[in-house]
Amino acid sequence: MGIANIIFIVVLLAAVVLFARNVGKIRRNIKLGKDVDRSDNKPERWKTMIRVALGQSKMVVRPVAGIMHIFIYLGFVIINLEVLEIVIDGALGTHRVFAFLGGFYDFLIGSFEILAVLVLVSCIVFFARRNLIALKRFKNPEMKGWPSLDGNLILIIEILLMSAFLSMNASDYLLQARGVEHYTAAGAFPVSSMIAPIFSGMTDAGLVALERFTWWFHIVGILAFLNYLVISKHFHIILAFPNTFYSNLNAKGRFTNMEAVTREVKMMMDPNADPYAAPDPNAPPPEQFGAKDVTDLNWVQLMNAYSCTECGRCTSECPANQTGKLLSPRKIMMDVRDRVEEVGKNIDANKGEFKEDGKSLLNDYITPEELWACTSCNACTQACPINIDPLSIIVDMRRYLVMEQSAAPMELNLMMSNVENNGAPWQFPAADRANWINE
Repeated sequence: MGIANIIFIVVLLAAVVLFARNVGKIRRNIKLGKDVDRSDNKPERWKTMIRVALGQSKMVVRPVAGIMHIFIYLGFVIINLEVLEIVIDGALGTHRVFAFLGGFYDFLIGSFEILAVLVLVSCIVFFARRNLIALKRFKNPEMKGWPSLDGNLILIIEILLMSAFLSMNASDYLLQARGVEHYTAAGAFPVSSMIAPIFSGMTDAGLVALERFTWWFHIVGILAFLNYLVISKHFHIILAFPNTFYSNLNAKGRFTNMEAVTREVKMMMDPNADPYAAPDPNAPPPEQFGAKDVTDLNWVQLMNAYSCTECGRCTSECPANQTGKLLSPRKIMMDVRDRVEEVGKNIDANKGEFKEDGKSLLNDYITPEELWACTSCNACTQACPINIDPLSIIVDMRRYLVMEQSAAPMELNLMMSNVENNGAPWQFPAADRANWINE
């Protein structure tokens, strides 16, 4: 085993260990949320995951972006099958270890190259859409700074990785044609053979150096990309599958009921219940209504935040946002992720214990104005390509405002007072409801 093989194995193990460690932190952060049971109707959940996450069914609602995203998605999944060969070659010092597959290997390499070109073109188009065409949904206030840079970085990384892959194959193709030692004929190169003339003037030693450089750049780039995922929005590549599996299968208009409130209503409607009875001393302490911070949300909602692609389809479909209101469902998900990350770092800094930092998701990240702008129409949930549910977070935080702080807007408080006193949202008694007839 040579020095290069040892270096490769060390780099590979370091990348895998770092990735596992960072994923462990994200898993810990997600588990800070309250428990919720999403184990029901597993056949339907599997169908949803296969259709939405694997089949990209909601992406193609917008055909141009959807089809190009499928190219990138397929390229990411299929081209990286070659990573297995690269890993084996790097560890053992071999070259194209799967070449014994013969014609099937030729088909695979040829397919990889065609996909690489499709990925390359799609990434260039997406980069132009973000920076030259400047689509509105990529220019919202929440996209300034890191979110915008993050989106551009990932596109540039993918462009570089695909360029390195094709350059590696092009130099390999020339080395095979020249019969250079260790470069036995293997693979079909429908794309790289067309760009090979660019390098045809290079010496054998130069081509070997180019092939080795692009080989190392490609594999190290993929390992770096793997660890970049966990600090960027692109972790959705992995989380899209569990996120769609555990998504809410109920009808969009169905709201959840709080168990404590349901008990109270049932008691009020029970003619045998004693409203003056002393509370049960063995009963659990009253739960907090709604959500003030990320630990008041459930783990699925926190996983939703980590799964968010920041594509902005939710915000572009939001009627409140379209009319100039402050609400952006995408920002809601980004704020939840930023806050749970902050809480996680607090726990890491204090040896596994959260120390009160004087902050909360409500007010410090998300304002009441944003929450009350929501019309509860579910357009954001319907638009999301991976079934993220921003509305559930908005509703839980509004519950906290109303039931814990009595901080509903004046118009809503007036309406609820009228319902309580008059049995209707209007500010006049039931006896006067028919007076309009006299007019």
